[in-house]
Amino acid sequence: MPKQRIVIVDDHPLFRGALNQALSAAIPDVEILEAGSLEQLTETLEIEKDFDLVLLDLTMPGVQGLSGLLFLRAQSPQIPVVVVSASEDPLTIRRALEFGASGFIPKSLTVEEIRNAVRQILDGGVWSPPDISLETTADPAARDLATRVASLTPQQVRVLMMLGEGLLNKQIAYKLSVSEATIKAHVSAILQKLGVDSRTQAVIAIGRIASPDWPQQKPPEDGPAKP
Repeated sequence: MPKQRIVIVDDHPLFRGALNQALSAAIPDVEILEAGSLEQLTETLEIEKDFDLVLLDLTMPGVQGLSGLLFLRAQSPQIPVVVVSASEDPLTIRRALEFGASGFIPKSLTVEEIRNAVRQILDGGVWSPPDISLETTADPAARDLATRVASLTPQQVRVLMMLGEGLLNKQIAYKLSVSEATIKAHVSAILQKLGVDSRTQAVIAIGRIASPDWPQQKPPEDGPAKP
């Protein structure tokens, strides 16, 4: 049996292959699986849950900002998730760590730096770029939102992500192979857990997760709740 099992989640096959090769050459007895989307990863985790690490890209089809990270933390809280991204924005990095990431690895790092970062995380540590300052004032609103989103079930996070894509209840129901009534129940639960009154405000919440400067955004006037 391999000592370590890793899943690389990225929609670019060339990057997945290069990262796979780099880590396979540096970590003894490692088994590395690849997924080109969050859906593929979900299918993999439904079959097997014995993984030591997930390396997750932030920008993939159907994934807005840190929503993919939130979904994985809800679905498989026992598996460490590390964001591997082209972004090096300090707020994005800090937000990822606040939302439960075990590390944030910029794609601009050298192969050896990426290897060292992954080794440190597999040993139980948390890694972020040492040359980027994360010492910014804690945002109570961000912390509150993180807590509220963390209370969502994996299926509710998926529904919230699809709301953020602008999908209607019947479209979400079709994609998830459930009834429209089930989606309405999920939306109602999402509104309650996020402490908002409408779908629009729930979408604003997922947008805030996606955007590093969301604390400066002001939500528009909204009507009554419409699950």
